[in-house]
Amino acid sequence: MEMTTSTASSTNSAFAPTESTPDSSRLSLRPGMMRRFIRFFDSDYFPDGADRVRELPERFEWSRALPFAILHAGCLAVIWTGWSWTAVVTAAALYFIRMFAVTGLYHRYFCHRAFKTSRPVQFGFAILGLTAAQRGPLWWSAVHRHHHQHSDDASDVHSPGWKGFLWSHMGWLTSSRNFPTDYRRVSDLARYPELVFLNRFDLIGPLLLFVALFATGALLGAVAPGLHTGGGQLVVWGFFISTVLLFHGTCAVNSFAHVFGTQRYDTGDESRNSFLIALITLGEGWHNNHHRHQAAARQGFYWWEIDISYYVLRVLAALGVIWDLRPVPRAAYARTNPARR
Repeated sequence: MEMTTSTASSTNSAFAPTESTPDSSRLSLRPGMMRRFIRFFDSDYFPDGADRVRELPERFEWSRALPFAILHAGCLAVIWTGWSWTAVVTAAALYFIRMFAVTGLYHRYFCHRAFKTSRPVQFGFAILGLTAAQRGPLWWSAVHRHHHQHSDDASDVHSPGWKGFLWSHMGWLTSSRNFPTDYRRVSDLARYPELVFLNRFDLIGPLLLFVALFATGALLGAVAPGLHTGGGQLVVWGFFISTVLLFHGTCAVNSFAHVFGTQRYDTGDESRNSFLIALITLGEGWHNNHHRHQAAARQGFYWWEIDISYYVLRVLAALGVIWDLRPVPRAAYARTNPARR
């Protein structure tokens, strides 16, 4: 279910961001508080243009760090809400589902087009990915494609070798210059107006998850008091704790997987394979494999390289939800760098 380029372009104009500076008379009607409110919900709202933001110096900014601080602080509310097996199982299930949404969908589908699916399913994949609270699929893809093009060189936004381990893990996310989506890198995705809309208003996913968890917990507390849960408890475990673990798990690929582990292939960067990171991220820890053959749907090239995301993709393919999974090239099994295996 594809769109022609001409049709997509005309339809997308209502949602796509503009790089030009808005009329100053319109800006004068918006006080600073209103601008911040609009920017909070619209990730493509840049009054002076996205290119101007990209030219800002790369630095830590407290205003960008505040959401991460709130997310981590929310975990401390477990002191008051306590725990229940219902809450713990919910947190674990949401970690697994959303980790797959990031690894199998954001990464392998949106970034690398490692398989195909229908347009409605693509839309559903994008919404599921939003619940991970790691911004929209186009922003995620644009940053990751840039990473592959400049892996571990000076312009890589999260290279531990150039900018330090902590900056590569999460510091880069606090810099405004890394916030705008570079739509030029994701033109294949930007032709779908529904994806651009979700990318702009990416808070839709986390907000829906937050409300759904609170409502479900409140309902369970009323109709099944024996479960010993409630709205606040499910939010703390299912949203805050699960999301923090998910965030650090995926960020570990940028940091740990470029410092610790082994290198089977000489890829010209510091990407590494790590069994531990692969377990945490459902298969993304085979990072050196991935940097060698980026388009492959499978990242654990051998049977002992556990790749849970790939196993889930195989199930979805068997059900007809997705198809044409790109295989690991035969060249991958030639030992191109046996000394560093």
